[in-house]
Amino acid sequence: MNEELRSLAIRLRDEAGGGPVYERLLTTADHDELAAVLTEPGRPLWARELAAFRLGCAGDRRAFESLVLFLNHRDPERCVCAAHALSELGDPRTPRAAAALATNELRVAYALVPVRLLARLRAPESVPALITVLGRRLVPEDPHWRVALACIEGLGALGDKRAAEVVRAAVPHPRLAAAAQAVLARLGA
Repeated sequence: MNEELRSLAIRLRDEAGGGPVYERLLTTADHDELAAVLTEPGRPLWARELAAFRLGCAGDRRAFESLVLFLNHRDPERCVCAAHALSELGDPRTPRAAAALATNELRVAYALVPVRLLARLRAPESVPALITVLGRRLVPEDPHWRVALACIEGLGALGDKRAAEVVRAAVPHPRLAAAAQAVLARLGA
């Protein structure tokens, strides 16, 4: 069992109450059995998350829709696990889905993990989406400065000069200034 699955298993054990169903979903090698959990009515959230994570990490694209839903969940731990599984899954739809979630202003409070996933994916959608999200966060008194900081860090990791203008606009913001200046130096801007 790898570290990510072990961490997920520990977190879900209490929610699941242990038991044979939990143990079966944790150990089965049957991808069809795991995929069935994603569509069967009445399955608890923990079971769907465990099945989607295991399928995603195994490269089974049947997990894609469920993982995107978990990427947009209000529980940050569920988002982080979904992002890991989506990056392992390698589905070509993932960058578009992450960009859509990151740029959705109605869900900006939950955009941190999709923003970080975009930087990790290094997809064509990544830089434009991060530029858009960062630009929106640079309004006075915006409460989502952590999302803005993640955008700056992601843009720095991606190293695309198209980001220079919006990163430069972040310099006057006290919580963002140091990261923005470091990225500008890296970009040579």
